[in-house]
Amino acid sequence: MKQVVTVMPLTEEYQALLQSVSPELEFYHAGSGQVPEKVLKQAEIIVGNLAPEKVREAEKLQLLQLNSAGADGYLEPGILPSGAHLCNATGAYGLAISEHMIGMLLMLIKKLDLYRENQKRHQWKDEGNVTSIYGSRTLVVGMGDIGTEFGRKMHALGSTVAGVRRHKTTAPEFAEAVYTMDALDEQLGKADIVACSLPGTKETYHLFDGERIRRMKRGAILINVGRGSLVRTEALMEALKSGQLSGACLDVTEQEPLPEKSPLWDAPNLILTPHISGNFHLEETRRRIVEIAAENIRALLEGRELRNEVDFATGYRRFRG
Repeated sequence: MKQVVTVMPLTEEYQALLQSVSPELEFYHAGSGQVPEKVLKQAEIIVGNLAPEKVREAEKLQLLQLNSAGADGYLEPGILPSGAHLCNATGAYGLAISEHMIGMLLMLIKKLDLYRENQKRHQWKDEGNVTSIYGSRTLVVGMGDIGTEFGRKMHALGSTVAGVRRHKTTAPEFAEAVYTMDALDEQLGKADIVACSLPGTKETYHLFDGERIRRMKRGAILINVGRGSLVRTEALMEALKSGQLSGACLDVTEQEPLPEKSPLWDAPNLILTPHISGNFHLEETRRRIVEIAAENIRALLEGRELRNEVDFATGYRRFRG
């Protein structure tokens, strides 16, 4: 019997789905609670984002199936035992996060945040001109599940979409083109909206610093739902104050939780949410995560290739071409 530990909230339906993979599996469903040390030492499969320091205790671990798209925190040597597989939940979050991105963007360009404040103050006030997604140009930085879903929605709303990713690939039907990262600076100056959904790695740290933000089209909008480390806070503040950027939408920040005294709270034309665009707020997301976990447990048992296996060297899902 293989020992499986789950550390994410699961309904009886989802527990049954995982248990139906094979009768050779024995489960310990911890939910959001603690896992006893003796259980961890026998765990061969873990489903969910168990704290990295606790993963170290799972000496027999063969598969860690994360419930997140990002794998930062699990990449350092010694966290997983040698030979263990690390898989993320790419494919689960595209629906929820892309809709959140559209919502933040519409709030910003239609000034809905201002009208909400006026409503609170009982003010009947016209806030002036707005802009539109229709006729805009969108650059999607990170054409994985989330970026692809966002790009598809932007195209449907009348935006010309281009993408940037690490590897050369054929552009999907909704995109004008997909470029490699060496074309990022050139493409930034053409885009009205730049949307980022990259993981937190050494290569993406402060990818959007002051110099790169200045390469963006003046008056552009920056959206970040990947990792907060992607955007240098001070550079973003300067760009918002100077008008280099007409606005920004962030679901992630460099420091989380965001300190009470952070200047971002009062930044002009900034829509800010506390890293909640994914999580389990949309039930469909949880269902997709469980289905990915079930698929990978079955693949492990049958000796097949796993879905969404993470490359420890890059922090990205392994590129399959």
